[in-house]
Amino acid sequence: MVAKPPEAVVFDIGRVIVRLDLQRAFTAFSLGVSTSKSLDSSQVPTPQQIWTTIQTDRRFFDWQEGRITPQRWYEHITRQLGVTVAFEEFCVAWNSMLDPQAILPDNLFAQLATRYRLGLLSNTDPIHAAHLEACYSFVEHFPVRIYSHEVGASKPSPVIYQAALTALDVTPAEALYIDDVAEYAEAARQLGFDAIQFETPQQLGGELSRRGLIP
Repeated sequence: MVAKPPEAVVFDIGRVIVRLDLQRAFTAFSLGVSTSKSLDSSQVPTPQQIWTTIQTDRRFFDWQEGRITPQRWYEHITRQLGVTVAFEEFCVAWNSMLDPQAILPDNLFAQLATRYRLGLLSNTDPIHAAHLEACYSFVEHFPVRIYSHEVGASKPSPVIYQAALTALDVTPAEALYIDDVAEYAEAARQLGFDAIQFETPQQLGGELSRRGLIP
């Protein structure tokens, strides 16, 4: 038996709608570390190593949850990485992590928006959020956009999921959540959402069709 379609559909952004290109973002940082520390090529950190360093930094959740300003984050993380770069150049490099070519097409969101309330729910920072709002057309289809730095909480905290439910004016049982991270999809299920762990556009299309959201 097919379950009743939801009233609202909520999407994660990173690796669901927008690809993350670590190589493009952190190549300049890698070179900067090499130059500042006089490292040979075998010692230069890879973009993935730099991203791991950033994600495990003690201030990372402060950054994601809005407790540190962009200027202070820039000063902190460039100091931690040993990189000398101007703030404007840092912002350009940071935003270059977001691939300009979206994973999912705008027409999918336009189709869903005719029947369902749409929301975005993302662990993201003010530099990325401003770039997303300014440079990506898909945001126009989402009247509700919940960013972790604005609500002071990040997934998998129930606080950020509840912020989306409140903004969409639905109960958990009336919402479908889509995220590439299994832990975050499961956190939504534990709160009563239906949830899909995103793998590919084709897989998502099949899941949406099975639920009767698209043909």
